[in-house]
Order: sequence, then structure tokens, then C-alpha cells
Amino acid sequence: MRVGWIQTDPIYGAPEENLRLLEDPVVSSKADLWVIPELFATGYLFGSREEAARFAEPVPEGRTTQALLRLARRTGAALVAGLVEHSPDGRVFNSAVAVDSKGLQALYRKIHLFDREKEWFDPGDLPLPVIDLAGARVGIMICFDWRFPEAARTLALSAAQVLAHPSNLVHLHCQAAMVTRALENGVFTITANRVGTEARCGSRLTFTGGSRIVSPEGMILSDGSRDEPGSGVVEIDPRVADRKQVTPHNDLIADRRPDFYRL
Repeated sequence: MRVGWIQTDPIYGAPEENLRLLEDPVVSSKADLWVIPELFATGYLFGSREEAARFAEPVPEGRTTQALLRLARRTGAALVAGLVEHSPDGRVFNSAVAVDSKGLQALYRKIHLFDREKEWFDPGDLPLPVIDLAGARVGIMICFDWRFPEAARTLALSAAQVLAHPSNLVHLHCQAAMVTRALENGVFTITANRVGTEARCGSRLTFTGGSRIVSPEGMILSDGSRDEPGSGVVEIDPRVADRKQVTPHNDLIADRRPDFYRL
């Protein structure tokens, strides 16, 4: 299967323009699965919870999910992308959706909120999902979830072959750490990050780009610019992630000793 990332420099508060940034790469570069950054349609640096809530949308009825569904139906590709979700009970989440030509396949709400996200969003309340998508078993995590190895391990123990990782990274460590996440779990990882700088409401953040696809052997298969938008597509065989044997005598999953991991 062909998998890819899209790295954007979104315009804050301009969903229509930011959605259009996806058109060219998705249509012109054929892929079965695309991963798109966290909060790609809105920008990131909200001034308050109330401001975040103004951009929040219901899933799947909202503008962003519906636009992704139209793009999936037009191209036949599956997409995993981040957005601000307004839940039926009025809460606001930093979420990701997975869609394909058949419809919404998964919704995930970020469980590890970073820095001021705790002021803007409610903490995620849904399990880390693994779904059949585009010919692979795809697990979903969002940005700062990478800092908690339990997130990637939970997805791997749920038989994920590919980890889709929409991100808005501002620290430089994640891109290197995803090599370890891929190695320690024997999975493919696709991190879609953004670039650019946002300066609003007394804060300034510069995003680190470096979108990346890593193999279960820890090989970097595709690497994005640190400061320019772009996209990357590679061919993978997701079945490679089912082979957890490291040596003839060692298996990443079978050799675990969870009885010793308990506090």
C-alpha cells in the first residue's frame, strides 16, 4: 500500500483556505492512506477556551469532516486528520478523525494534552483506536501522545500495523523518538507535522516540520523539511509489522514480562 503525510503551514482561523491546501497533494500524489496534521484546518494557538470552542465542529456533520469525506470519495484515499471537535454534550476536544470513501471510520480524542491545551480542551475520553483502513490495521495517536510510550504500545498490543500520528510539534525530540516507537513496537509510524510560526495573545510558537515515516526496523522511509510545506509518499507492506521476531529466540510481544512491570 502507499502511505503519505502532508505538511502544511495553515492560516490561523481560515478553515476554507486550509482545507484547500490538501487538494493538490491528495489528488496529484496517489496514496491509499494520508496523515494530515493536528488542528490543520484552524491553526493552533487559541487565545482561550471560548475561542477554541468557536472553531469546534460536530463529527461527522461538521465542515472539516465533511470536506475530508468528499476528498476521500473523490480520490479513493483514506485520511486521518486533526480538528477541534464539539461533542454532543457541549465539550471541546482536540480530536482526530479517520475517513474513507465509505464514511467516518474512527474518532479519537487526544488523551495527553500539551501545555495550554489544558486550558482550551477537555481531556480525551475515548480509547486509543485501531481500525481496518486502506488495507492495514491503523492506530491513531495525536502529537504529545508520543511522549507517553504507553500510547504507542497500547496500539501495538491492539494489533496496529501502522500508527497515524497527526501533530503540531514545537519540540525537536519527537521526530527522533518516533524511530524508537517504531522499533520498540515493530510498527510503521507516520507523523504528519506542520511548519510556520503563530504569534497570538502574547504567545509565540514555531513548529518543527520534519514529518516522517518510519519502518518497523527503525528505517526512515520519508522525511519532510523542517520549515517548508510539502508531502511525501512511500510504498509499504503492512504485513511486515506482524512479524515481531527480533532474533530466532526473541519476539517483541511474546517476550514481554508484564508481571514485572506492575508497581
